[in-house]
Amino acid sequence: MESQNNNLKGMVLRIERSSIHDGDGFRTVVFLKGCPLRCQWCSTPESQSFDIEKTAETVYGTEMTVDEVMKEVRKDSNFFFISKGGLTMSGGEILAQPDFTRAVLSSAHSECINTAIETSFYAPWETVRSVLRYVDTAYVDLKIFSSEMHKRYVGADNEIILKNLESTNEIDDDFRLVVRTPVIPGVNDSEQELESIGRFCSGLKHLHHSELLRYHKLGTATYAKLGRDYPLEGVEPPTLEQMEGYRDIVRRYVEKVI
Repeated sequence: MESQNNNLKGMVLRIERSSIHDGDGFRTVVFLKGCPLRCQWCSTPESQSFDIEKTAETVYGTEMTVDEVMKEVRKDSNFFFISKGGLTMSGGEILAQPDFTRAVLSSAHSECINTAIETSFYAPWETVRSVLRYVDTAYVDLKIFSSEMHKRYVGADNEIILKNLESTNEIDDDFRLVVRTPVIPGVNDSEQELESIGRFCSGLKHLHHSELLRYHKLGTATYAKLGRDYPLEGVEPPTLEQMEGYRDIVRRYVEKVI
């Protein structure tokens, strides 16, 4: 079974080393390709399709086995030890390739490598639960609380996401939950929306802290390369002063907000 898992293939977008933005310490981040959602502010449009995509300059995506991924991850094992870092699996949506994701995380876990995931939790609870067994920190996006707005701007309602977050309360495993909200001007930056997110997060047993991510337009050049229109053309990032105000709203319900 171990050999079979090691030979399991997944669609990988890229592997980045020495990241400091995807968990504690220095992280090796494995970005998977393919996502069932279509966030209008997505900064990595090249991660949306499950297929390999090519432009004049770049090939997006390659098939890799679990063993091939772990060979890359192990190259940074000394940095993990020194910085208390580890492996982070991101996307795309990692839960859209659950068997591959679980196999990589299980392999890392068995080698005492700290594991983190970045996910929308948009998957059946059985899939989420099977992956969380091998996770030390789960960064979960709660993009919009309003189901109607979520469907409009993300492409699907958020019922399964909210239920999965609530279901983590039933788990006794020792893992950290971090809820991330990308703040998009004119979309989810109202006081009502942020209060709803904060109130919901206050009921999550495993919550370590909440994070508010400032909207940016770093992925717009990739949209052009892929021949796609950027859906939020004209939307500008919030100011730092505005971000502080948003944080104060969520802090009414959550003690630690970054």
